[in-house]
Amino acid sequence: MDFGVTGKLGGYYLAEQYQKNGAAGKSEGMSFAELAAAKAVEKGTAAGMSFKDMWQARFPGAYYHVMDGSKISQGAWDRNDFPFERFFSDSVDESILNWASSGAEPSANSPEVQSRWSATAGKKAVIVPPALEQKMQGNPELAEKVMATVENFIATYPATPGCSYLIELDENGEISKYRVTSPGTITVSSSEFVEARKAREAKHAEYERLAEESALKRKMLAQEVDRRFYQSKAVSIAAYEAAGILK
Repeated sequence: MDFGVTGKLGGYYLAEQYQKNGAAGKSEGMSFAELAAAKAVEKGTAAGMSFKDMWQARFPGAYYHVMDGSKISQGAWDRNDFPFERFFSDSVDESILNWASSGAEPSANSPEVQSRWSATAGKKAVIVPPALEQKMQGNPELAEKVMATVENFIATYPATPGCSYLIELDENGEISKYRVTSPGTITVSSSEFVEARKAREAKHAEYERLAEESALKRKMLAQEVDRRFYQSKAVSIAAYEAAGILK
């Protein structure tokens, strides 16, 4: 895979820069392509990087969780008391997927909520469904596409410095839900965003249905061609036998 950096010397230079930035906990001054190339050299391979490697190379210290985030309802995800801060750690108990509120929703201005939000400042986490993780393991091009999607979202989102990002992906690598938090405020997936996601899912389902229908038609056509061929062959053999050509 071509990361846009040629030559071993250039690669090793980037690897050195990557290691320096990693030690300093920052990635300023290096593009994603450069980081990817450096990571590949560091590993001693030119093979495609995994999405996890790309994510954590681009955003040092970012968290990566493989679990089915779609089980978290939009209603729970949007609440001020949803414990989203748990995702900003190396491991998360899957019981969070079935989280349910135990009372009235606290105000966004309550000290407890503000404290939880402030504790996530500057952090990033992504939730990857197992189905997508499996797809990307054998498809580095898909991993790159997903990385471009999340990187573009973070780069273009109108957030203030010090924000935290929690991004949930669907099985096709699209952003399904998100929470962007800054001290004092939080932005969750808007209703328009959710509706757009549902429209994409419906379109994808329709595409799969049409593809399956087309494949079935091709199979039936092939079977019909075979049937006619063998039927024609049988008729020919019978005619030859009747004429005494075949005995």
